[in-house]
Amino acid sequence: MDTVKIGKFLKELRKENGFTQEQLGEKIGVTNKTVSRWENGNYIPPVECLAMLSDIYGISINEIISGQKLTSDEFVDAAEDNLKDALELPKQLSKKSERTLTIMWGASTLLTMLILFLLPTKELNFGYSLLLIFLVGALGFISNTINFITLLLNKERFDNDK
Repeated sequence: MDTVKIGKFLKELRKENGFTQEQLGEKIGVTNKTVSRWENGNYIPPVECLAMLSDIYGISINEIISGQKLTSDEFVDAAEDNLKDALELPKQLSKKSERTLTIMWGASTLLTMLILFLLPTKELNFGYSLLLIFLVGALGFISNTINFITLLLNKERFDNDK
């Protein structure tokens, strides 16, 4: 899905119908900032908003997602493409989430090792040094465990959605 194309089309439709972002937002129940985010291509409206926009502008959701008004010949092809894109979206989101969690996992590990290395253990007595090392190690372990569990749950959710 070309979010920028969709956004430009939504902006064009809004202007054709004489609405400001604020007026359209009030009609749909969202803020003018949300409408702006849609029009800039940062986000795609959720399904319930797509349905309302479709009613307001008198066009199909398929045309909104295509980012253009469609002839009857183009309609079927666009519907197929939009359905394929919609089915691919969860997979793309899962991969993005997996990358982010992996980066967080690595950063957490590196930060824990760095803190352990930089601890001023020589200035403290043995008991305090041991306690600090244990606490930092425990926090690193807990952080990595939470990241790992989230990563597994994310994979499981995606596998169940297939």
